[in-house]
Amino acid sequence: MAAVVSTFLLEIGTEELPADFARLALPQLEQLVSRDFTEARLGHGAIRCTSTPRRLALLVSDLEAATPDLEEERKGPPAAQAFKDGVPTKAAEGFARRCGIPAEQLEVRDTPKGPFVFARVLEQGRPAADLLAAWIPQWISALQGRRFMRWGSGESRFSRPVRWLVALLDDQVVPVRLEGSDPEVNSGSSSRGHRLHSDAVPIASAADYDTCLAAAGVQVDRSARAAWIRNTVEQAAQRLEARADLPDDLFEELTDLVEAPLLIEGSVDDHYLGLPPEVLSTVMRAHQRYVPLYRQTAAEDPLALEARASLLPRFLCIGNGLPEAIDTVRRGNERVLKARLADAEFFVQADRAVASIDRRDQLARVTFAAGLGSLRDRVERLEWCTDVLIEQLQLPEATAGHARRAAHLCKHDLVSQMVGEFPELQGVMGGKYLLAEGEPREVALAVLEHYLPRGAGDDLPSSDAGAVVALAERLELLLSIYAKGERPSGSSDPYALRRAGNGVLQILWERGWPLDLQQFLQRATAHWAELLPEFKVDAAALAGELAEFLRQRLQSLLEEAGVAIDLVQAVAGDGVALERVLSDPGDARRRADLLMQLRASGELAAVQAVVTRAARLAEKGDLAPGVLSAAAVVNADLFEKSSEAGMLAVIQKLEPIAASESADRYTRLAQGLIAGADALAAFFDGDSSVMVMADDAAVRTNRLNLLGVLRNQAAVLADFSRISG
Repeated sequence: MAAVVSTFLLEIGTEELPADFARLALPQLEQLVSRDFTEARLGHGAIRCTSTPRRLALLVSDLEAATPDLEEERKGPPAAQAFKDGVPTKAAEGFARRCGIPAEQLEVRDTPKGPFVFARVLEQGRPAADLLAAWIPQWISALQGRRFMRWGSGESRFSRPVRWLVALLDDQVVPVRLEGSDPEVNSGSSSRGHRLHSDAVPIASAADYDTCLAAAGVQVDRSARAAWIRNTVEQAAQRLEARADLPDDLFEELTDLVEAPLLIEGSVDDHYLGLPPEVLSTVMRAHQRYVPLYRQTAAEDPLALEARASLLPRFLCIGNGLPEAIDTVRRGNERVLKARLADAEFFVQADRAVASIDRRDQLARVTFAAGLGSLRDRVERLEWCTDVLIEQLQLPEATAGHARRAAHLCKHDLVSQMVGEFPELQGVMGGKYLLAEGEPREVALAVLEHYLPRGAGDDLPSSDAGAVVALAERLELLLSIYAKGERPSGSSDPYALRRAGNGVLQILWERGWPLDLQQFLQRATAHWAELLPEFKVDAAALAGELAEFLRQRLQSLLEEAGVAIDLVQAVAGDGVALERVLSDPGDARRRADLLMQLRASGELAAVQAVVTRAARLAEKGDLAPGVLSAAAVVNADLFEKSSEAGMLAVIQKLEPIAASESADRYTRLAQGLIAGADALAAFFDGDSSVMVMADDAAVRTNRLNLLGVLRNQAAVLADFSRISG
């Protein structure tokens, strides 16, 4: 006979929820429900969690009516302790009581450790309705989010006040009362529709939930609502021959701000197209949650001073009202946008009335961080870093001049009115103001790009001058905050130092610049010790700590790029000298990529087996790690087997490759190791193999030196002892 199954509905009705909570609460709720069902052995079908701004909802299909009976056998105390002269002792009675059976039902059985007492326990299945009534308040109280609140005089905490609760098992209400809520909230079968449609919405059965709410003007399925918004925006943009500026964060927010999505098209006063395009798009996206429309044929110019060539004088927005009110809502949105753009225009005009160089002087009135002076002090340290980077990278004089000028002016817009109102436009407005004042385009672009990358997956600077200033900005931050004594720990990283370290490495990788970070840090920490005497900086210790931090960032980036952990350790692990890792961070990336290719082709294993074996034996000798030539340390006259000559031949071929600085040396070194794998293996195995630890001290040292040279040459590519397999 088929098991009786039901559909379960839980709806937590609230006042309007923050968009981010509605999105982040759903996986939490699903995990809690799945965990409890599994632990209780309550069979079920699909679990669906969804939300609108006024509700979180859970639907479970094919939920069994009760948990199955569970019969289990429990082992108790030894029989000698449980019974005395056939009479149960207190130990037996206590065990029986815990098992819920009379002591007379205990059984004695032999085990490898002697006779023990056993009990057969039958745990009756529990009705699903009883379990759900107990679980629902626990699920609600377990949901986590930021800025939770209390309301009324109750003790309940939630993202927003809970106003109603629907709990149905098919058409039967699961009785639940939320303790601590004020006013008191009890479960029922009545939901609420869209604010502008109706209030109470009776739910006849859990399976009818979506249909009932749709009739009340609510699209309760979040994924369906998201798909409608995405498709409708794309269709409207195609109709207008435009490209919708709908980034993922705005799309997710729009999905969680409406429960009856409605597309509204609005217009922008042509007068405001004289503002920079980023000003219009920021006002529309970040402040009004509108979708800007870019011309499909417009060329992207990060320094465009007017939006006229790139933006259409129109926008899209997703409303939550009634279709018949579209015209009213459109006019209201256009009025609000016009007011916001008028403010932005005023800020831009006020900023342009002040020279950027004068704003740089105003940075002296803004504190950067306790003990680190003002923002102008920071800019001066940043300029010093820029000069050192230019020197180390040996950049052309034109690029150097643009980078120095950009570093001098890179933070001026932080005290502008526009950035004060729209902080996300820092750098963007600075670059545009400089271009409007007649600064070279290269300088303006470098100022704009020195904040890049802002995070994972963001664009990198497109110009050399921008890349240099971006490096200087991040290195100055690391040096200053570390000198101050603060460090990122766990999830706490208030100055985003990890992101800064990542940015340094990503820029160097992308530009292909062989910057010696170790040398830079040694020079910079000595300078910082003079600049900040109150912190009593130990320059050598600070340089070492920052170098180790950057090594960790390099390891993390390689792992994020898909490089296997053992290969990351082989090229940049703790066993690899910091000088090797940081003298050219791009070098580690290239070697890691090559090792990944060799592993994918199956060629790495053969080389690894021989090199690792050679390295282990070479540890018994005393050959220095830097010796790459066999000429001075190996005597062919002491050879006793042909395999020794074969080993020497391989080493001699590898020697010029390992010592070279050519761009393809790692590929050639790997090819040489692969080609010589058979000759190297013959040294250890086969008819001509040798006993490395020979009795004759001279022969033994000679063979250990052979292995030592091979180990050193292979180490130019990687520390093979760290590679697994």
